[in-house]
Amino acid sequence: MTKQEDTLLLVDGNSVAFRAFFALQNVGSFTNHDGLHTNAIYVFKKILDNILKKYSPTNVLVAFDAGKTTFRTKKYSDYKAGRAKTPGELSEQFPYLKKMLAAYGIKDYELADYEADDIIGTLSRQGQAEGYRVVVVTGDRDLTQLTTDKTTVAVTQKGFSEVEEYTPDHVKEKYGLEPKQIIDMKGLAGDNSDNYPGVTKVGEKTAIKLLKQYTSVEGIYEHIDEMKQSKMKEHLIEDKETALLCKDLATIKTDAPLTIKLIDTKRQEMNETDLHSLYEELDFKSFLKDLTGEDPDEQKAFDKLAVTMLTQKNLDKVPAKIKEPVVFYLEMDGKNYHNAPFVGFVFKIADQYYGARDVELLKQAPLKQILTDPAIKLDVFDCKRTFVGLNRLGITMTNVDFDLLLVSYLLNNTENSDDLGELASLHGFDQVKTDEQFYGKGAKREIPAEDDQLFAHLSHKVFAIATLKEPLFTELKNNQQQNLYDEMELPLAQVLAKMEIAGISVDTERLEQMKSEFKERLSELKQDIYNEAGEEFNINSPKQLGHILFEKLELPVIKKTKTGYSTAVSVLEKLRGMSPIVDNILTYRQISKLQSTYIEGLLKVVFKEDQKVHTRYTQTLTATGRLSSVDPNLQNIPVRLEEGRKIRQAFVPSRAGWQIFSADYSQIELRVLAHIAGDEHMQEAFKEDRDIHANTAMQIFGLDSEDEVTPNIRRQAKAVNFGIVYGISDYGLSQNIGITRKQAKQFIDTYFEKFPGVKKYMDEIVEHAREEGYVETIFHRRRYLPDIKNKNYNIRSFAERTAMNSPIQGSAADIIKVAMINMDKKLAEKKMQAKMLLQVHDELIFEVPDEELTDFEELVKSVMDSAVDLNVPLKVECAHGKTWFSAK
Repeated sequence: MTKQEDTLLLVDGNSVAFRAFFALQNVGSFTNHDGLHTNAIYVFKKILDNILKKYSPTNVLVAFDAGKTTFRTKKYSDYKAGRAKTPGELSEQFPYLKKMLAAYGIKDYELADYEADDIIGTLSRQGQAEGYRVVVVTGDRDLTQLTTDKTTVAVTQKGFSEVEEYTPDHVKEKYGLEPKQIIDMKGLAGDNSDNYPGVTKVGEKTAIKLLKQYTSVEGIYEHIDEMKQSKMKEHLIEDKETALLCKDLATIKTDAPLTIKLIDTKRQEMNETDLHSLYEELDFKSFLKDLTGEDPDEQKAFDKLAVTMLTQKNLDKVPAKIKEPVVFYLEMDGKNYHNAPFVGFVFKIADQYYGARDVELLKQAPLKQILTDPAIKLDVFDCKRTFVGLNRLGITMTNVDFDLLLVSYLLNNTENSDDLGELASLHGFDQVKTDEQFYGKGAKREIPAEDDQLFAHLSHKVFAIATLKEPLFTELKNNQQQNLYDEMELPLAQVLAKMEIAGISVDTERLEQMKSEFKERLSELKQDIYNEAGEEFNINSPKQLGHILFEKLELPVIKKTKTGYSTAVSVLEKLRGMSPIVDNILTYRQISKLQSTYIEGLLKVVFKEDQKVHTRYTQTLTATGRLSSVDPNLQNIPVRLEEGRKIRQAFVPSRAGWQIFSADYSQIELRVLAHIAGDEHMQEAFKEDRDIHANTAMQIFGLDSEDEVTPNIRRQAKAVNFGIVYGISDYGLSQNIGITRKQAKQFIDTYFEKFPGVKKYMDEIVEHAREEGYVETIFHRRRYLPDIKNKNYNIRSFAERTAMNSPIQGSAADIIKVAMINMDKKLAEKKMQAKMLLQVHDELIFEVPDEELTDFEELVKSVMDSAVDLNVPLKVECAHGKTWFSAK
């Protein structure tokens, strides 16, 4: 007999391992000293620890698939066909996963001809019958069919710690079905991942609707004659055998012939000796530390964090003389820290913690002194966010030493979370909850009313910053990235903060006027489209639009989807010129997007206090190092369309007698390529200030002078130039410029003949990526490329193209960052009134008083031209005007 609290935990080993692998797929540092990939083992252990702690099971089994051939493939040969082969980087980790499970005292099991699902299904029912509480952990929602009042199916979510628990009630709430009907839903809708088709044109929503009415697949066919005549009825009748087969394939066995018994799943004692050896072999230093307790004082300190709650009356408790770095964390409720409510703050000074909800205390001595004294080093999480938040209180933070967010990004720029808990976990520090775990999410988000609960969370964040500083700085130095942090990313964060605080003024009257103009233009376009179609219809409905274009007007069908004709932009572009309706629909879509995203979107985010928008620059989002603009995104205002360009008319100087000034690097990526590749012909063209695209055209087409280069030939050469930067294929180039693949291949081959240095660079950088697992910019910004040895040609080719373009694109991004930092210094040195407002990829936008224009233009050119010493000159093009539009 089982005890009432006995719990049987069943883990879908393959599913969780795949989730674990792809959670940290692009983290190049997750290999051991022998080059073995360890990311899946690392995350699997994290997930395992979390679920063992959450469910405290007495019995555990991890089920694995025995192979590709099962009783299902015998019934349906295409079952799971077409699935990508398990990456070699994951396959090599399975033996070590199983070693880890054995050391944990956990049994793993597989059964020939059956899947892990069937092992779990059978044991779950045996466990129920024996009185166990059963918990199934998987990344696959198919297993939710096993849910009962005694069996919970916990589906892993993004990250290492979250699961979505499926009970019968949750299945009902989510799908409106009973758990056993999940099988019927799969039978009708099919499953792309398992490659069984279901009924033609029946998706999940339709399947659920049918099952609510007829209960099961069999129930549908019992009442099929009662259904009204429709295409769906025809498909159901035609695909009856398929539906029944797919239901059978989707059904998890609960009576598989297991050779393992429940008693064999009893959890055993952990073998710490074996675990120690395994962690050493895998280079899991943080896990070794947890296992051996080599630093018990650190854990003890964490468990006993005590925060002195500050008030106006006890500020004298804060030390007046401070010699060592201070850790500071300022909490705000929301992503947009320009106006997010303050929650509270915590300082760590020596080994003491001080905090309060009342941020006004930060204006008082000695707290303000700590934040503004250049002799006191500050350690923070997200310097830019903290800088902007403190600025709202009239405080200018001065001397940041360690920024956990920035350092973590430089070490692993594929993990772009901005949650302290998630990043701490990534670096082996698991004691901090994520904000979503602590506060909740969406409408359920809530700030705790109790100080002890809130400040336990905030002080743990501070403790994580303090704990991770030394190991992450060490790793940064080992990667030769300390200068990149000290001289670029950290100073840039403060420059960006000042730009965000400054904002850019918006003429809302002009936006409102454009809103009316766009509305009128959309109305005209809509009427033209109706006239061309011969009827009114919903232009935004792909189904109705598909009927008009491909059935009524009989335009050639380019692509079909599961639900009908594709009307995607890429499809419509291929139909241009075949009917006026196509051009009008494309224009309608573009203007409609401009209206909703940029006109209405901008009007919503103009701050009433200053009539400005304060975009936020995300410094840690892209793998290349490029900055991203959000809330609103001012980097992506479409400028190919005249209406898009006109939106820039609404961006104006903040004062009369000032102008908007644009400084734009000319062809910076091609100049970087010329420098990195060392190609003599390309460098010569830039040194002699030739038109680089005309120069390339002459080389490719064998022309004698620029006079022979027509606009179309130059356009094609330009596509080749930029295509080469991004490692373009002959197919990609042929699609871009409308030529055959054979011609495109000839263009590329000729290019490499004429610019052999570029070809040499491309070959060498791919080889470097294969050997080292990463590539670097000229400033040592790394991009890890775990797929560079992938056996799948398409995946490997993408990694190779990424290896070619990342040093170029990343170096260009780094150069403009250096220019921004230098411009900020020069403006301060020369005491100029001009302000840097925006960065739009290769362009900087300023506002400048009329009287400074001449000096400013000279200054900006000299600073940007000399941002970095390349083997070719940098070139900056400047313009100014009363609006951003006229400055371009």
